[in-house]
Amino acid sequence: MRIAILSRNSKLYSTARIVAAAESRGHEVRVLDVLRCYMNITSHNPSIHYRSEELTHFDAVIPRIGNSVTFYGTAVLRQFEMMNVFPLNESVAISRSRDKLRSTQLLARKGIGLPVTGFANNPDDTNDLIEQVGGAPLVIKLLQGTQGIGVVLAETHNAAESVIQAFMGLKVNIMVQEYIKEAQGSDIRCFVIGDKVVASMKRQAAPGEFRSNLHRGGTASLVRLTPEERSTAVRAAKIMGLNVCGVDMLRSNHGPVIMEVNSSPGLKGIEEASGKDIAGQVIQFIEKRFETMEHAKDKTHTRTRGKG
Repeated sequence: MRIAILSRNSKLYSTARIVAAAESRGHEVRVLDVLRCYMNITSHNPSIHYRSEELTHFDAVIPRIGNSVTFYGTAVLRQFEMMNVFPLNESVAISRSRDKLRSTQLLARKGIGLPVTGFANNPDDTNDLIEQVGGAPLVIKLLQGTQGIGVVLAETHNAAESVIQAFMGLKVNIMVQEYIKEAQGSDIRCFVIGDKVVASMKRQAAPGEFRSNLHRGGTASLVRLTPEERSTAVRAAKIMGLNVCGVDMLRSNHGPVIMEVNSSPGLKGIEEASGKDIAGQVIQFIEKRFETMEHAKDKTHTRTRGKG
């Protein structure tokens, strides 16, 4: 197979691991800086160009699109989809998961466990908003934040009121969420491929920090999932429409609650914690899907010829 990887940096751990896994299985791989791709959008012959070269004959594309380039990155991915290249994750699913509010509403609609979440526009509604999520302490999140940036723990009512009104004054969109105290600064990252959790890890926040992101000094260790946690992670991935993702959840007194579904989860922490070849499993998933698609095409072609 010829596989394209949309990544800004071929030296990143996750990108390099996927390249190595694909090449070890005999595939031809090319890493493309998504911001250097440009498109000719036509009805009958859509094309993608890269540094003055037209890109052709790819069988699959693996999007490793950073949060800051979601709009352009998903546009490029849509173009690959128009050219009938199999996407590991579809553009619409990535866009859906990157919108924190939309993804929370979709998960809630399907009955997935979530922290109580509030959303408002007018500063006059701040006090009622705080009460709706159970009062302080509470968590305030920028909808555009990533890797723990733009996430604030407000420990008192006055602090929550001040932070919410400050953000609203800056005209940025925020969510207000219940603080799950019993999680004690830890969360669980479930790595989902297809319809199963292939690996999981517990991330523990650094002392004095409530955000457990590894980028912020958190540590990772193996964790055993309950059947409910495993099924919740798979359901969340399916609701988002993602074939491969990281599902982040907290252990609350009323069961697992989903914090985020990440469409481009990093491989370093999960591979080191689990000791598993996650990159290799991603490539195997693509191989199976591509084989199924080719088989379906052959059957369709055979039926068409038979009718002729």
